[in-house]
Amino acid sequence: MFQIYKLLKGNIAFNIFIGVLTLYVVWWLVKQLRMDLLAAVLDQFVSVGVIIIIIIFQPEIRRFLLFLGKNTLRQRSNFLERIIDKNLENSEEKGRQIRAVRSALLRMSKKKTGALIVLARNLSLEGLVSSGVALDAEISEPLLESIFNKQSPLHDGAVIISEGMIKSASCILPVSEKSNLPKSAGLRHRAAVGITERANVAAFIVSEETGYISIAVEGTLRRKIAEGEIKELLSNYF
Repeated sequence: MFQIYKLLKGNIAFNIFIGVLTLYVVWWLVKQLRMDLLAAVLDQFVSVGVIIIIIIFQPEIRRFLLFLGKNTLRQRSNFLERIIDKNLENSEEKGRQIRAVRSALLRMSKKKTGALIVLARNLSLEGLVSSGVALDAEISEPLLESIFNKQSPLHDGAVIISEGMIKSASCILPVSEKSNLPKSAGLRHRAAVGITERANVAAFIVSEETGYISIAVEGTLRRKIAEGEIKELLSNYF
């Protein structure tokens, strides 16, 4: 340690730094002793001392500021990258889920498998939906098809999709009492309209008789949805 001190002692910049530091200590003591006249004189030297330190240690100060700036930018860059990656991951997962539901609807439509799927986004339908079997399962085409398979004990009711999961199946929904619904609208269609009258959700229906795909939103039923529209509608209400 003493050897390092001896080496630095011969450095002009180091000696000036020690001199300025000593001046600051004396200035501080004078301030504490309330020697106003001497303090006013030393104020001028202290101001000059700050400038001297900046000039002498300009390269070191510059390197420190560059280092600080690079680290700040790196942290911000990492933060932004994490946000972008997370959003991209969520977007890709949502796209996969939409494709799975669309494929399931189309396949059930071709097979004339009756189905009722409610998209509840992040809403809780507690108090509006009766019975049902909790699943909390990943959304997939095979699972949706197996639920509505006529041999499945869960086929007679609605599937609730919320928070990116199949929350429950075989759910009983409130039935709409509207008199202006088509006479051909069965219990699934009336249940779909009924739940959308009471909550801000969308319901997709596959008719067991015709295979047509319909959608109910805000208490309004729209029948015979074209295949090309399904993806857009799912994206809007997913």
